[in-house]
Amino acid sequence: MQTNRIYNFNAGPAALPESVLEEIRESFLNFDGSGMSITEISHRSKWFDDVINDAVARTKRLLKLDERFRVLFIQGGASMQFCMIPMNFLADGQSADYADTGTWSSKAIQEAQLQNKPVKVVASSKDKNYSYIPKEIEFSADARYVHLTSNNTIKGTQWAGFPDTGSVPLVLDMSSDIMSRPIDSDKIGLIYAGAQKNIGPAGVCMVIVRDDMLETIPDNIPSMLKYTTYTAKNSMYNTPPCFSIYTVQLVLKWLEETVGGLEKMEAINQKKSDLLYNFFDSSDFYQGTAELSSRSKMNVTFRLPDEELEKTFVALAMQEGLGGLKGHRSVGGCRASIYNATTITGVETLVDFMKSFESQNG
Repeated sequence: MQTNRIYNFNAGPAALPESVLEEIRESFLNFDGSGMSITEISHRSKWFDDVINDAVARTKRLLKLDERFRVLFIQGGASMQFCMIPMNFLADGQSADYADTGTWSSKAIQEAQLQNKPVKVVASSKDKNYSYIPKEIEFSADARYVHLTSNNTIKGTQWAGFPDTGSVPLVLDMSSDIMSRPIDSDKIGLIYAGAQKNIGPAGVCMVIVRDDMLETIPDNIPSMLKYTTYTAKNSMYNTPPCFSIYTVQLVLKWLEETVGGLEKMEAINQKKSDLLYNFFDSSDFYQGTAELSSRSKMNVTFRLPDEELEKTFVALAMQEGLGGLKGHRSVGGCRASIYNATTITGVETLVDFMKSFESQNG
């Protein structure tokens, strides 16, 4: 592909594998011999049936999910799941445990509280500006579920492993690290992930739900906010975001057939994050913002000696073809999002630029 593409470190919408973009380009005007674009075909056609069914099958293979799990594609992003989860799963007399590890988990808690659903915040890292993942948490034995945000894009922290919650199922917001590593599905009740960070473009949220979680969903909630609406119709109760789902399918195909699975993807992601963190640890100029044991392998957050230098750093980096390095508006600083599609070469190029910038400004 002859383009002037940059190394894209945006936090979302984020980088997609270049081979996926090429496949989209090649088939965009005439998808699979249909004579139509993927944006034009009917969601009731065999063409789209093949797309969505393949996306479901690849998701299950990559995550090693058994027949208990359903894979859904829902509009509204991860943010709509903040309200759907308590609406569907918290009946009268039931409560849920939440860990507050940053902006997105805080929003999830607020959405449950807006519905007057009983929510117990069993852990929080707010005391240190969300710079760490809490440990030694006491979960409620009678909770309907435990909600965790697996990776915190704004603060640059990540659960390295998920805690033991006994018989209580985990509900995970994995928007920014889904498909970045293998997971143990034994304790999982539901996973949700806005696609635009690690598996596709904006417009669709992947939801993976275990069958037994669906058994007590009440009838008196709106159809479009009820998980059983989507399970009954293979995510096609109404017109789904076909192009977004198609792109997710291609990314899953890339993960499975080109990368070789999540174990290999995890090794690549480990190498990328090690390149950055090892450099930070050798520098007095750049300071990571997350505590050592809680560092994210997806979103590397850091500060420079002052805000003016940070502005200069971001601007000069862009001139060098390194984009998306400005930190989230709520916290400032800098952030390199190194999702699956970000290449090792891109990270090496970033480190070289950082070394040069430090030598000139340190």
